[in-house]
Amino acid sequence: MKTNFQSLFLFIFLFCFVGTIQAQTFTLKQTRENGVYKSGEKIRVTLVPDTESADSVFIKVFKNNNQLLFEKSVLPAGNPMIVFEAAFKEPCSVMLEAKQKEKKQLLGLIVSPKKLLPGTECPKDLAAYWDQEKQTLNSLLMEVKTKKIEINEPGYECRDIEINCTGPKPARGYFVKPIHAGVRSLPIVLLVHAAGVKGSWCRSEVANALNYAKKGNGALCFDLNAHGMLNGQPDEYYNNLEAGELKDYYVSGLENREDLYFRGMYLRLMRTIEFLTRKPEWDKKRIIVIGESQGGGQALAAAGLDPRVSAVVATVPAMCDWGGTLVNRKGGWPQPFERPLNQEKMKQTLPYFDTAHLLKNSKAILVVEIGLVDQTCPSTSIYAAINQAKGKKIIYPVPYREHTWPNAEQRKNWDSMVFNPKNEFVDNYLK
Repeated sequence: MKTNFQSLFLFIFLFCFVGTIQAQTFTLKQTRENGVYKSGEKIRVTLVPDTESADSVFIKVFKNNNQLLFEKSVLPAGNPMIVFEAAFKEPCSVMLEAKQKEKKQLLGLIVSPKKLLPGTECPKDLAAYWDQEKQTLNSLLMEVKTKKIEINEPGYECRDIEINCTGPKPARGYFVKPIHAGVRSLPIVLLVHAAGVKGSWCRSEVANALNYAKKGNGALCFDLNAHGMLNGQPDEYYNNLEAGELKDYYVSGLENREDLYFRGMYLRLMRTIEFLTRKPEWDKKRIIVIGESQGGGQALAAAGLDPRVSAVVATVPAMCDWGGTLVNRKGGWPQPFERPLNQEKMKQTLPYFDTAHLLKNSKAILVVEIGLVDQTCPSTSIYAAINQAKGKKIIYPVPYREHTWPNAEQRKNWDSMVFNPKNEFVDNYLK
């Protein structure tokens, strides 16, 4: 029985391996490897066959994520062939999709990204609105509930924290710090989470907080969950939240500032930062906020809402330039202006929470990864947002990056050119 199982496993492995080899029949290459072009610059995309094939390749080209420019079918002749040539004067993104049987490859590029502007006007009373929210928040006497969590890491302590907040939910997460740190000796690291409720990527984890608390000479690290959820609960708790109270939370209250879900999320974000800055160990200089997708959006929002935030690492961030939808681009996640709701009410609500406006006066260092074929958090939306910030920007545009992580083949380049440098930035910043 064991021999038969091993033979079957070997057959499946060889079948999949051969299928993978056969599927790798072409590669798309463009003029500029990083996918960033100047206005009017000639763009050329070439299809390079890896092996001979009698199958046609179907090409689609999209502008600004969802505008189909053209589609055609080509038959690779064994030599490299140009499948797309163009030049664009206006800032825009372009995405190519190439399909040959089961194989699909995406390639993205962007033109004059630094000239992209938000699709909505910045509210004249934006600062006044958030000043009032902060005043109300700070006038609420801070009450902190804390529970010690046992960890097998000498020299560090972990606590399950709950902080009261003016939003509908308290701020909750795990907080880890070195036990014997001196006064004004440590930076702050705030971790924020991607979209969802029940997934492991949505929840605060002791291991995450401990990992960053150990970097450099130590750090005050808070792993903040996005929804004010309880920490460390059975799966049933999170499943029920996702199916009930937090179902489709990201499109809740789009027509009213007081009801918008992201208002509560941002208030919890600010409350947590205030809690951390009251710690005597904080060095009064460094606050770095790190997140991906919805977490990336929160990280950018933190930089815009609190000038004490000194650095951000935002990977394919959401909540950027929601108004892009109104100017013939795809807006950032969750694409609120694509919802069948009152557009005028949304125009009076959403700009107050759009990172494209919140970042207007931020001087924080922004380290941002942008997927040039990301349909969830479009590249144009992210550039329109970070262009408003005043501080240093370290940008990693990735032509093959969808919203999900690159596949194993792509990671050969991604790890060395994007993933590792981002981690090195954090390590160096916390030394």
